[in-house]
Amino acid sequence: MKTIKITLIILLSLSVQKVYSQKPVPAPAETESILLVGGTAHIGNGTVIENSYIGFDKGKIILAADADKGKVDRSKFAKVIDVKGKQIYPGFILPNTTLGLVEIEAVRATQDFAEVGSLNPNVRSLIAYDTDSKVIPTVRDNGVLIAQVAPLSGIISGSSSIFNLDGWNWEDAILKADDGIHLNWQNITVLTGRFTGKPELKKNEKYDEYVNTVKKFLADAKAYSEEKEHKEKNLKFEAMSGLFDGTKNLYIHEDNVREIQEAVNIAKEAGVKKIVLVGGADAWMITDFLKENNIPVLVKRDHSLPPYPESDVYLPYKLPYLLVKAGLLVGLDMSGNMEAMNGRNLPFLAGTAAAYGLSKEEALKTITSNTAKILGIEGRAGTLEAGKDATLFVSDGDALDMKTNHVEMAFIQGKSLDLRNEQKELYHRYMHKYGLE
Repeated sequence: MKTIKITLIILLSLSVQKVYSQKPVPAPAETESILLVGGTAHIGNGTVIENSYIGFDKGKIILAADADKGKVDRSKFAKVIDVKGKQIYPGFILPNTTLGLVEIEAVRATQDFAEVGSLNPNVRSLIAYDTDSKVIPTVRDNGVLIAQVAPLSGIISGSSSIFNLDGWNWEDAILKADDGIHLNWQNITVLTGRFTGKPELKKNEKYDEYVNTVKKFLADAKAYSEEKEHKEKNLKFEAMSGLFDGTKNLYIHEDNVREIQEAVNIAKEAGVKKIVLVGGADAWMITDFLKENNIPVLVKRDHSLPPYPESDVYLPYKLPYLLVKAGLLVGLDMSGNMEAMNGRNLPFLAGTAAAYGLSKEEALKTITSNTAKILGIEGRAGTLEAGKDATLFVSDGDALDMKTNHVEMAFIQGKSLDLRNEQKELYHRYMHKYGLE
């Protein structure tokens, strides 16, 4: 009996060790104030402090100062970390992602981002978000510390929520619940014959029906929101009510010029207060229209092919610059094939935007302060400023350059993260196997 007990204890300890090595335990609560000294701080609003003091306590930044302009009493901080020669950044923000809703793209049982039916504003990513996903630590390893997790599919996919990428459960991780509703707009034309070698654009015969469905649903939701009392609660319309009082964004997913304009006009006519364009491949053609209607843009990944045969081959790379130059508020979006797994590449999208027109600090804003403003979390995230959450990281090199980005330490609301992940474990395992380390 004693032998059996010992065997069980050994097996249990081995299994726990294996699980721990694959998915780090969430960070413990911050117990001491921390001061980062000497690093180059990229504030996230365009400002750079070459020799900085960044201090935080109780989950909040309490100091962001230039060391060359005055001394700071280091004794007020329990822990002082010398980061001279390192780069300090606010945590990058990944919008419009299925991170935490899908584990393995090819395995249906691990996908939890789509619901049956076409009009599902009441579907909430909030309660489906899986903090135990092995993908999350791989994303954090490149400085992505906040994500807007959104459902997909149908006409109205549901409600997204914004999470800190650490925690035992969604209640621990939530930063902003139900920030907006996602509307997937249809195209006026559809491409047929793609696999026969004879591609042809044809009119979408169901487009008018689609538009009428959206108009009616918005009108009914608006009427419901204006009623003071309801004999029977309608969960779909309840979820939509925030669109008409300005507490929620309407995220319109569309790329083409005419459809963008029609979608925005219909939403405005229905009384929607705040609209965000997601995708926007053709947005550079209608910047005046977007500015007039105060529409920010979450640009679909710039590591993409040009939208049309006649397009400038570098157009996707230049698109963030063209929109920023026109005066629009622009963030970057990783949506597309395997976007949850590829979310770790978000900083390199900004790096590409910097190579094609934007300055480095303007490019940084597209994944920090700009995105925070678009999502409505600018009071807590997006910049290294006193009063905001201490969600930040230290990199040994330029975080927007895939050759030099090396995150050495990261904090979410002041909590120090364990930056191990399964990909790192496998890397070291096989480097060791072949005698390369």
